[in-house]
Amino acid sequence: MDETVTISIMGKKHKVPASLTIMRAMEYAGYKLLRGCGCRGGFCGACATVYRLPGDYKLKVALACQETVKDGMYITQIPAYPSIKQTYDITKLRPEAQTILYYYPTTYRCVSCNTCTKSCPQDIDVMGYVQAVLRGNITEAANLSFDCVMCGLCATRCPAEIPQFLVGILSRRLYGKYIAPKALHTRERIAEIKAGKYDQPLEKIMKMDTAALKKLYEERKIEK
Repeated sequence: MDETVTISIMGKKHKVPASLTIMRAMEYAGYKLLRGCGCRGGFCGACATVYRLPGDYKLKVALACQETVKDGMYITQIPAYPSIKQTYDITKLRPEAQTILYYYPTTYRCVSCNTCTKSCPQDIDVMGYVQAVLRGNITEAANLSFDCVMCGLCATRCPAEIPQFLVGILSRRLYGKYIAPKALHTRERIAEIKAGKYDQPLEKIMKMDTAALKKLYEERKIEK
């Protein structure tokens, strides 16, 4: 048995091995995680967690699959961050920063405190892409927010109440739809699919049994 620590999960104390992540510690304590567990590797953003440490007044945030438990840690999970997500038809929007600011006007209130960046478990320059939107640079905002996993932790301590992760995804959608160079090979492949070029091979695969599918997969040619 590893060295143990005492943690509180949603108000109830548990003694768990000190080497575990918050997610593993919750399962060790008997919690059956049906939601808020996702990929378990820090890439899906589903396990947003808020915690405090003894003697520290600061409220901290992390992904449960990344953060290791510490003695006296007081943990509460947020399966989905309660931000107001606007609805829109991307095909009817203009690729302008004003579009983003129209749907998320609290962006104007950014005070450049950088709390959002410090809260990001992916070490993304969150304040940087928010400021890029305010400067009218959608391309920069899209590139800076590219690795965002939409966990919402950037918004948990924002004094301006900006849903930065939603600002980021709208930036990426506008960039991808209107600004990014079009991939000609993708258009060609779509045209081939619509023309039925791959219908016969797909029908053949659909009729294969499990053993044949495994053999086909194992013998596939992998591009270098």
